Amino acid sequence: MAFIFPLSKDRLKLPRMRLRKLRLLPAEHPLAIRWNRFWRQVSHMMPKRIYARSLIIVIAPMILLQSVVAFVFMERHWQTVTVRLSEAVVRDIAAIIDMTDTLAPNGDYSQIVRIAQERLGLRVDILPPDPLPAPGPKPFFSILDEALSSEITKQINRPFWIDTVGNSNIVEIRVQLGDGVLRVFARRNQAYASNTHIFLLWMVGTSLVLITIAVLFLRNQMRPILALAEAAESFGKGRPNLEYRPRGAEEVRRAGMAFIQMRERIERQIEQRTMMLSGVSHDLRTILTRFRLQLALMPPVEEKEAMDEDIDDMQSMIEGYMAFARGEGAESSGVLDLQAYFDKLGEEARLRERALNTKLSGSPLVKVRPNDFQRLLSNLIGNAFRYANKVEVQAVHTKGTLIVTIDDDGPGVPEDRRVDVFKPFFRLDEARNLDKSGTGLGLSIARDIARSHGGDVTLGDSPMGGLRATIRVPA
Repeated sequence: MAFIFPLSKDRLKLPRMRLRKLRLLPAEHPLAIRWNRFWRQVSHMMPKRIYARSLIIVIAPMILLQSVVAFVFMERHWQTVTVRLSEAVVRDIAAIIDMTDTLAPNGDYSQIVRIAQERLGLRVDILPPDPLPAPGPKPFFSILDEALSSEITKQINRPFWIDTVGNSNIVEIRVQLGDGVLRVFARRNQAYASNTHIFLLWMVGTSLVLITIAVLFLRNQMRPILALAEAAESFGKGRPNLEYRPRGAEEVRRAGMAFIQMRERIERQIEQRTMMLSGVSHDLRTILTRFRLQLALMPPVEEKEAMDEDIDDMQSMIEGYMAFARGEGAESSGVLDLQAYFDKLGEEARLRERALNTKLSGSPLVKVRPNDFQRLLSNLIGNAFRYANKVEVQAVHTKGTLIVTIDDDGPGVPEDRRVDVFKPFFRLDEARNLDKSGTGLGLSIARDIARSHGGDVTLGDSPMGGLRATIRVPA
């Protein structure tokens, strides 16, 4: 009976081959568990950058191919050549033994030694009939020992002793004769394919050259992708890279053009939104100015003061709308001195009669949009001044990140309302007192500015008993 393997969102990310194998197994099956664990380990060990993965895609098949070629060469060609060379050397030795038995029965081996040295390239000695030396240790890679031993056993079939370890260039062979011992010194390249290293060197050298070319080519192909990523990241931080130009492969160019078009659409949308709110604000201000003139010309009545207050409230609301629109303005990036800003905050705290404690870690100079970022800090710190008596501001500027923490001892914000307070025009009636001139846009503007810098604003509980606002932006 077959079981259908349940597919979840995580399972859909698995390779197709993996899913085909696991579909017929239940989720708790040991093979399925081991297979999932194996792929998780492989995924954890694999590099995360596309440049490293591309190198693996290029280098891994090359190494695999050359390993197969080297194995086939070593197993077939090298061994075959060594066997043939060893067979030829042993055949010469067998001929020398035959000559000693037929041409030198009286013990004169001088002619045989001369012929072996001049014609066969072998140095031959006839030793007294002493016992052969004990067998020595064989080398780890003993293809020559195996080939010589097999051929001597097959062609000569007499007791023998060989040494291929002592001298790297000479092979010593001793064969037991009837009245002595035949000692033969042969060059290693006579019985062994000694030029194999040249093939390996050529193979490795060619591979290194090809890998170098592949690395240079991949680096050249990766530059447009890195430039696109940098442009997108800069745009997300509110620092548009206007110098970016699509280049590279056709797919990368298409992605770059799509990014530029998306950036232009977003900028047009923001510009249209700002212009629309500016137009509405201008029209409303004209009407409010007309109302003020009419009220100024009216005789004193009881309702006149209330009408003046209504007009002031409408004016404050219009200013709030414009501030919200300017939160996504097109201010250029610059450098803000946090220490100087904190000094100004100290003066404001004295005027408001609030206790302020500031702390700065790292460089006081941060690369942001200065006016917008000061507005972000002013909205959050101004709320703390409005609803609390003690305020602590701590800024930590590390490499590439700025974290500003604002703590107060005010009434705080309930945990279930900390998401809603960032919505435009939302105000807490229970957690904090209503600000008569407030429009509920302060936190919305603050979050918009933080996100336009590529960061965010979060709220939490403060150790001082009130609210903690945390600003985290790349800088």
